[in-house]
Amino acid sequence: MQSFPDRAKKVRQTAGEPYVWFTGMGLMVGLLMVIFLLGLIVVNGFQAFWPKRVAQVMLKETSPVDVKGSKVIAGEIIKKRQKTLRALTREQDGGASDARPTEWQLFLGNKDAYGFSFRYFDFDDIAQVTYPDAMMVIERLEYGDAIALPAALDIQGEGTLPTAEPRFKDRLHHLVTEVNQRWQTIKNIEKFDIGAINARLSKLRLQQSALDRARREGATVSDARQQALNETMTALNQSNEELRLQARALRSKQNDHTLVYRLPTGEERRLPLGQVVHYYYPNTMTFWQRVGLLWHNIRVFLAHEPREANTEGGVFPAIFGTCVMTILMSLAVTPFGVVAAIYLREYAKQGFVVRAVRIAVNNLAGVPSIVFGVFGLGFFVYLVGGTIDELFFHLALPTPTFGTGGVLWASLTLALMTVPVVIVATEEALAAVPRGMREGSLACGASKWQTMQRIVIPAAAPGILTGLILAMARGAGEVAPLMLVGVVKLAPSLPVDSIFPFVHLERKFMHLGFHIYDLGFQSPDSEAAIPMVFATTLLLISLVVLMNLGAIFIRERLRRKYATGAF
Repeated sequence: MQSFPDRAKKVRQTAGEPYVWFTGMGLMVGLLMVIFLLGLIVVNGFQAFWPKRVAQVMLKETSPVDVKGSKVIAGEIIKKRQKTLRALTREQDGGASDARPTEWQLFLGNKDAYGFSFRYFDFDDIAQVTYPDAMMVIERLEYGDAIALPAALDIQGEGTLPTAEPRFKDRLHHLVTEVNQRWQTIKNIEKFDIGAINARLSKLRLQQSALDRARREGATVSDARQQALNETMTALNQSNEELRLQARALRSKQNDHTLVYRLPTGEERRLPLGQVVHYYYPNTMTFWQRVGLLWHNIRVFLAHEPREANTEGGVFPAIFGTCVMTILMSLAVTPFGVVAAIYLREYAKQGFVVRAVRIAVNNLAGVPSIVFGVFGLGFFVYLVGGTIDELFFHLALPTPTFGTGGVLWASLTLALMTVPVVIVATEEALAAVPRGMREGSLACGASKWQTMQRIVIPAAAPGILTGLILAMARGAGEVAPLMLVGVVKLAPSLPVDSIFPFVHLERKFMHLGFHIYDLGFQSPDSEAAIPMVFATTLLLISLVVLMNLGAIFIRERLRRKYATGAF
């Protein structure tokens, strides 16, 4: 017979088991939600780069739908779905039927010819679907992709080369490669060579403004100095004009050759090869050719600049801007957060004031991020930046240098927003260092600061890096405050480049988080932006994970080195 304590213990264990199962189910649901969300992002992100087959669809003669008067269309099948009840209500005069017909969404391309790129078609209106081998997808600099049947190639000095000629594909590939290389040469001339000259000219104009101001104030300006300045500006302007003429001559060659193609509707159009970025025949590609084109598209997405209102091209400036801003934010938040935590934990007298400061720090972690953005705009941009302009860049006024949004102010704003995370994590790491390590150091004759510097801080370094990881994860994904302190839709130049002083903290920058917002809510073509939204989201998550993994790797090495610490 069980005693009363044994029966009571068994009752308590039985009563607690449902809560254990409940917490386990909560964990499982949370993990499933995270896995589902990541899976959705990964699948849709890679679909943006996977080359799809192009279907040629023939509509029924009785169908009221056509494209520019033609019943023959071609495009990539994006989705198949049942029609919405709202659409059925508009189409039906009487009550809705139980059967809901299916509709297909096709990406037709040829936005310049049709006026739209995506369109839905009822499955009941489709008479035939084929996949012609000759169908070509042409990626263009403007108006998105063209989906058409190539007809001929007009080559300057050689005449017309029809598609029936065996050398048509080789000649087209050679000419497209040539114009792409020429575009790269033009870009290098305009962005680097002319850009460097323009930067020097801007500085010389400021020097000229300083001389003019000195003359107005009655100061004496030597003729030799003025003459040297004029000669330098004249030489730079001459070099600038020569480079512009060179770039203009190269641009004129981009329209020498023309691709003639026919739309599925039968209309014949002409496209200068200078507008062709890439092309492929989707219906004749093998699986491994599709994989190769997939990696090519990913490389272009990572390494090229955006175009067509950010719906085409790559996101390299956004990647670079996100990394630079996150690094600058980490460099600012780590010393401030660590120093504040050391003072609060080790030096400040524990009392009402310290408790109030801790409460204030903890409350800062719950302040909406847009509030930090408004503070950064008013304090960093207008007050600090405006003061810097008046003291050091007064010659450039009224054009602001630091008195406007830039990567420096964005980094400091996010550092201010994430400093509570670093303070709390550092305080916990310092408190976890064994007391015996401190006492042993002091017993050996070390001062309190030497103990902090050589014993406590190294032992707490893994915990400090934990706070830094959390700060980086939060800061890299923020968008709202950045919209006020420096992020832009399209940045003309990077914060770091080859022009002295190489790091330009006053420049505006692009950010992956804002890029996602811009594509999702500000894009002129929302349907075309959907693949880029998923691809950019996947890239942002991957970038944050990679930066965090690097910090975690360093933290684990420090943890093994100082194995006696709790972190």
